[in-house]
Amino acid sequence: MSSEATGKPTLTVTSGLSRNAIIIKLEGELDVNALPIFQEHIQRIWELPPKPFLILDLGEVSFCDSMGMNELVHLMQRCEAQGTRLLLGGVQGVMARVLSITGLRHAFEVFARFDDAMRLAVTHA
Repeated sequence: MSSEATGKPTLTVTSGLSRNAIIIKLEGELDVNALPIFQEHIQRIWELPPKPFLILDLGEVSFCDSMGMNELVHLMQRCEAQGTRLLLGGVQGVMARVLSITGLRHAFEVFARFDDAMRLAVTHA
């Protein structure tokens, strides 16, 4: 059952660090009910020393509504303001469709595989 039906968020957010990237993995539904979880996690990320790259692994995102997309746009703008490149990895299925439908596919640096986003970050160390 979706978080919209239950009113409970169904999103898991985890993160890690590499030499020059902060990596955030999202699993589940990125929707209005999950935004507080995502925003709280992102707020902690902004408290860390900046890295050249912020990589979002979206390979396990099963749903994304307009509020979720709005949050990704806000994240992109914040990254640009501080000189961090935002890379979206694992963009397939649901996320590929949402980015295409909204016309935001070319606004982000998008990679079908998370490993390809990581490779870019590593080679630009």
